[in-house]
Amino acid sequence: MAERKRNVGIVVFDQVEVLDFAGPYEVFSVTGEVIDPDSFDVYMVAESADPVTGRNGFTVIPHYTFADCPKPDVLIVPGGPGTRVEEKRPEMLDWVSEKAGPAELVLSVCTGARILAKAGLLDGLEATTHWVSIDELREMAPTAKVHDDRRFVDNGKVVTSAGVSAGIDMSLHVVARLCGEKAAAGTARFMEYDGYRRED
Repeated sequence: MAERKRNVGIVVFDQVEVLDFAGPYEVFSVTGEVIDPDSFDVYMVAESADPVTGRNGFTVIPHYTFADCPKPDVLIVPGGPGTRVEEKRPEMLDWVSEKAGPAELVLSVCTGARILAKAGLLDGLEATTHWVSIDELREMAPTAKVHDDRRFVDNGKVVTSAGVSAGIDMSLHVVARLCGEKAAAGTARFMEYDGYRRED
């Protein structure tokens, strides 16, 4: 069981990879609504209140904007082609840096690690990302040890995952950390997700 209810804020932006944000959203929502009702409040946040167009035209309406979102205890930065735009935008980098400081955990899925790298949040840590971006991430975060053979990498506060579906594995791992192994296993079972396993 969770020791307290936590806000899980998932950043969305144009050309975000759908499963990158939808996978973690499902995991933390199932835990918070079905398995352990006092564990998580999950929301999506974007720079503005306008609809966000993800990969392949998938449109999502954020719950909050950068200006009015509740303080995220768990901040999640997904990936997708849009990261190559967002990693150059001070609005995104400044907001992520500002919210990462007081957050309990900062997570990235897939190429969301590029945004963390540009924000200086991977310096001196271990990390991973989608296999097509491994070499680029090593260039973007030269002091980080970037793994090409891990589904996710847990540094304590900062947790990064490999591509797309790996975000589900990472999220279940974080549920286990915060709410216990029973809650994580129950969440995976409710989702009928057979890939759940601990990586310590």
